Amino acid sequence: MIVGITGGIGSGKSTIIKFFLEFDNIAVYIADDEAKKLMNSSEEIKNKLIAEFSEEVYKNGKIDRVFLANIVFNDKQKLSILNSIVHPVVHQHFKNFVTKNKDKDYILYENAILFETGSSEFCDKIITVIAPKKDKIKRVIKRDNTSCEEVENRIKNQWSDTKKIIQSHYIIENEDLSLTKLKVAKIHNSLKNLISNDL
Repeated sequence: MIVGITGGIGSGKSTIIKFFLEFDNIAVYIADDEAKKLMNSSEEIKNKLIAEFSEEVYKNGKIDRVFLANIVFNDKQKLSILNSIVHPVVHQHFKNFVTKNKDKDYILYENAILFETGSSEFCDKIITVIAPKKDKIKRVIKRDNTSCEEVENRIKNQWSDTKKIIQSHYIIENEDLSLTKLKVAKIHNSLKNLISNDL
């Protein structure tokens, strides 16, 4: 079973993943982390990014994320081009990961833009993590050492929570950590029950 987990920037998906990792026999794939690695290691991605965004997109052989972010988060068309270059390679990488982990109870597939990239289509269940906007902005400013305006721009480029909730099976309101942890346990038990019923 593939369980997609998504949520806007700063909603606290990493915290939720940590709670899930306390359970046995599950695998976790974090799309953004894998995409970062592939942008530095895949020749296919490198060549396409240089052709689209110039040689400056790589500094000392590594992706210059600040340079790239300044372009794509201010231009929806450029963001769409970036996604069309990176996501097919990440998707194939994820398929290989699924094959390697087919003995697990379920695979958590964490992707901030799960719906935007159409990746929700290959998930059996979807969890959306939500949080108050002020909390999201505060978390991202602290984590990325960025400005409120930059965070607002990134939020604008993602689907709204309302739009995601409509297409999700589970919702986690990530405001009070003790309640969040209880909700994660409840979802894990629900998924295990679904698996047992399918056997």
